Amino acid sequence: MEMEMEMEMEMEKDIAMETATSMTVVRIDQFGGPEVLHRQTVRIPAPAEGELLVKVRAAGVNPVEYKIRAGKYPAVKEDKLPYVPGRDVSGEVVECGPSTRRFAKGDSLFAMPGIDRGGYAEYVVIKEDEAASRPGSLDAVAAGGVPLAALTAWQGLFRHGCLMEGQRVLIHGGSGGVGHFAIQFAKARGAYVATTVSGGHVDLAHELGADQAIDYKTRRFEDDVEDVDMVFDLVAGETRERSWGVLKRGGILVSTLTEPSPEKAAEHGVRGMRYTVEESGADLSEIARLIDSGQVKPVIVKTFPLEQAAQAQQFLETEHPAGKVVLTIG
Repeated sequence: MEMEMEMEMEMEKDIAMETATSMTVVRIDQFGGPEVLHRQTVRIPAPAEGELLVKVRAAGVNPVEYKIRAGKYPAVKEDKLPYVPGRDVSGEVVECGPSTRRFAKGDSLFAMPGIDRGGYAEYVVIKEDEAASRPGSLDAVAAGGVPLAALTAWQGLFRHGCLMEGQRVLIHGGSGGVGHFAIQFAKARGAYVATTVSGGHVDLAHELGADQAIDYKTRRFEDDVEDVDMVFDLVAGETRERSWGVLKRGGILVSTLTEPSPEKAAEHGVRGMRYTVEESGADLSEIARLIDSGQVKPVIVKTFPLEQAAQAQQFLETEHPAGKVVLTIG
């Protein structure tokens, strides 16, 4: 009897999913503080050619999202409002658009959707080439904390920094969402990894594989690090300016923030560049393999339900915790 009741409940869920026409999202209608995030009922979108409709189980919370909310991100101006944030998604495919080949209904995936489609929602449309199969070793919540931060780290280190086995890298901000993946990716590639973190996160950085973890509040990293092939800059400001001197000639400083000074780079005989992360299911597939091999793990510091998205953003913005914050949905 108990098994029959469970089967009936699952069937009811499936029917509800197939017949639902509306969903809850958390969005902003104007720029401002956390209070501008609010729930709204909207129509469930339909997937077009090459797209998937995904039932969202978890969505990561990232610094870019509170910058967008505050009106401080150039790619999202007032003409994009109302706007649903969220660049991390894990969930299941509930509908496939025409010409989709890699996924089928019921498949579990994770993805970084384009900036025009937010994950703070019960459903989201994902382009097939943005998605990868969810790592088998992760549940939906942990997988929801991976895509944006991991892709940012992966592309910065390897696509732009061209980091190779045996090289030396200095990662600024190694305990954050991007940084904690960067330490693990660089170590898995066979690089020597130095990183700057606050004192409370030194042990975590070593656990993630860092060869050197420097408490930036008590030591100057340039006193402990020299002749690195790459500086991965997740901090900018004065920290970046002090980083030029630790690079060996021909090295590179790669930043996710403002454009590094070409004059400073030339003065030290190195290169400097800024980049913006790109959606990539292919890169996520490589990351998933590393996760399932046990070489990489996401650190999830705290979860919030979707309706507490404002509190989640405020926690991330004010506390700057190690690892990732994730919204659970449904």
